[in-house]
Amino acid sequence: MTTQKEKLMKLFISTLYLSAFTFGGGYVIVTLMRKKFVSDYHWIEEEEMYDLIAIAQSAPGAIAVNGAIVVGYKLAGILGIIVSVIATIIPPFIIISIVSTFYNLFKTNIFISLMLEGMQAGIGAVIASVVYEMASGLLKEKNPLYLVIMIGAFIGNYFFKINVIYIIIICILFGFIQFFVLKRRDSL
Repeated sequence: MTTQKEKLMKLFISTLYLSAFTFGGGYVIVTLMRKKFVSDYHWIEEEEMYDLIAIAQSAPGAIAVNGAIVVGYKLAGILGIIVSVIATIIPPFIIISIVSTFYNLFKTNIFISLMLEGMQAGIGAVIASVVYEMASGLLKEKNPLYLVIMIGAFIGNYFFKINVIYIIIICILFGFIQFFVLKRRDSL
């Protein structure tokens, strides 16, 4: 059994590592957090991780930091939040500081330009993998309503250009309706 100090250290190192070597935005880091904390460490159950991801996505702010907040709180309370958020923001802070300091050199360097173009292709593949993993986790629920909501949200945003805020609000309303319908059904 690990002590609280060991768990906090492992949480710090894990979130620092994930933040330092994750390119492609918050959705990628949240999925890698799921792999690390559900599959590797077994600290969080799969279903609970999906709930934590939903909370992180619906809160304002950077999803990587929101993910660190909910996972840190789940694992170690307020101290877990502090540890995981600090570990999550250190790598981007350092990278952005270096890039801004040497911006003019990076802007004109052909090798860095080509490297960033190559990373764009890799990031596209990683994001596609994240979408697949999140969708397959959702489809394991065996509730056809989830599939309808997922496809409807995609169609609404992609084809009809409905603002994501409205889609999130509609999904929240669906969640409330489902909760109250299930609660009523259980009480009967």
